[in-house]
Amino acid sequence: MLMAHGFVSAQYTDHSGPRGDDKFYATSMAMLMAQRQTGWGRIQLKSMFSAEPAMDAAGYPNLFATGETADGEALIDRQHPHDLFMELAARVDVNIAPQTRVFVYGGPVGEPALGPSAFMHRGSAKLNPEPPITHHWFDSTHITYGVVTLGLSAPKWQLEASAFRGAEPDEARWGIETPKLDSWAVRATLNPSSQWALQASYGDIEEPEALHPGEDEKRFTASAHFADRRGLSAMLAFSAKNRVPGPTLTAWLGEVNWDLDRRNTVFGRIENVENDELVHDHHDPLHDRAFRVTKFQAGYARRFRLDPFSLALGGSLSAYAKPDALDRLYGNNSWGYTVFARLTL
Repeated sequence: MLMAHGFVSAQYTDHSGPRGDDKFYATSMAMLMAQRQTGWGRIQLKSMFSAEPAMDAAGYPNLFATGETADGEALIDRQHPHDLFMELAARVDVNIAPQTRVFVYGGPVGEPALGPSAFMHRGSAKLNPEPPITHHWFDSTHITYGVVTLGLSAPKWQLEASAFRGAEPDEARWGIETPKLDSWAVRATLNPSSQWALQASYGDIEEPEALHPGEDEKRFTASAHFADRRGLSAMLAFSAKNRVPGPTLTAWLGEVNWDLDRRNTVFGRIENVENDELVHDHHDPLHDRAFRVTKFQAGYARRFRLDPFSLALGGSLSAYAKPDALDRLYGNNSWGYTVFARLTL
């Protein structure tokens, strides 16, 4: 069996204030998977790609977001583009009891057992045009160069353990970096019903950030996902990122996508994050200080069927709550908006 899925989204975003910016850009993802059922289990070959390396290394505006680099400098108030190769991996499931399987997943590019699903795969963020500013607290490891996972799966629960490369992708986004297995993670998932999925995970990540050599990270995440199969999908998540050496920084995220009917969708997200990377200048007295920022976002999309595609036209508005100490950098009132046209296969 062959399966294909993907999207391309043309977007314009504008964020206010001295550190705001505007840009027209496109995000994209294509997934191809081959699957074969056997008498003893299942074999899957997985691949995922993005054309985002074609954009500038600095990516696109995303006020109060941090993570990764461009031209050797830390990205602040920007979302980095994703790599050409987002996944090149395989999974083999072996039946060991009725409805119970042991599986092995891995490859040169993949995702370890850490955190909730990445934002572009979550039903609760299906039409949201903006990545979360908490991306590097919850799902930054969704593109990892080198991963091996061993798991045990049953209808209502799953246990996984991964070895993977801890370093985040570098700026050369067209190629495949050297895989290694220097970090580890474990994750437990519980499905108490067909509508709920609960996960808790822990990862010990070696030197994830290029600009912080010698600094490791111990990350804990927990999340609850809900989907009623009638168009409503939501997630609530918490993460604690403990730098070693360094402080523990926490984040909360809640998001929802609600298909009101066959044409209309509303979506939203609330995030609260403690971030000490908002000021790169080492001479600034605010450098390395942790600030707690909250982002409020709400949006609407109108959907059209263009079989085998679907088209969504929409937009979102964002507002931010931040400490007064950041006013001289961001202005008194921080806000932004994004409009988009998204074509999905």
